[in-house]
Amino acid sequence: MDNNNILGLLKLRIKRGINLAIRDARASDPYVVVNMGDQKLKTRVIKKNCNPDWNEELTLSVKDIKTPIHLTVYDKDTFSVDDKMGEAEIDLKPYVQCKQMGLGKLPNGCSLKRIQPDRTNYLAEESSCIWQNGKIVQEMFLRLRNVESGEILVELSGLMLLVAGAYHR
Repeated sequence: MDNNNILGLLKLRIKRGINLAIRDARASDPYVVVNMGDQKLKTRVIKKNCNPDWNEELTLSVKDIKTPIHLTVYDKDTFSVDDKMGEAEIDLKPYVQCKQMGLGKLPNGCSLKRIQPDRTNYLAEESSCIWQNGKIVQEMFLRLRNVESGEILVELSGLMLLVAGAYHR
């Protein structure tokens, strides 16, 4: 990986799925594939569960804040191609705008920005950027598209900007 083009590292926690589509007899065996630019990461498979708890933290290299994070939920199949169970995108711009505020010491739980669901995003409900333990955290329920039902709960945190080889939190 070419480290010269990296702006920073971002932690993405895939927390859980809610009311995911049934793709097998009674449930699904879901996992999430995360794509950002040329990066591809995935969670473990949770067997026979339409409300899985992954609670997995993935680290992405951010090269361009305009590049969205694309999430696709799949049902793991043993003898055939894995079935798609919907997809969503995360726009990094609201999170990065909070990061660029250059905040000092704030009380835990202080809301910095609220992002409303609309036709241009995948939010199922309002999402807020919150100051938590010295870093900005954004938790969001994403409504999956191209599927009959399902949401996933994800959290962005700890974007560490790499500027001229130095870390800035």
